[in-house]
Amino acid sequence: MPANDSITLFDLPTGERATVLTITGIAPDSDDDHGLALRLFEIGFVEGEPVRVVARGFPGGEPVAVRVGGTMFALRRFEAERVLVSRTRAGEAGR
Repeated sequence: MPANDSITLFDLPTGERATVLTITGIAPDSDDDHGLALRLFEIGFVEGEPVRVVARGFPGGEPVAVRVGGTMFALRRFEAERVLVSRTRAGEAGR
């Protein structure tokens, strides 16, 4: 998948399907960043998992309601910006 096809989960348009690539922007020496990365991983944001933005709050687009696998979560902007995704191309299977 081309690198320019990857975006943050926060930037994914509502309703568009994608696949989780990685958790990004985590400083290796930061306990707070490590805790956030672990939380995102534990709730299902793992490489290859299908994801879709279902709805956004107003104003400003947060929180973001996200379906990852078969579960829905609400993420704050700074959390959604840590999840790097690849848009699902037309014709690819998704949940």
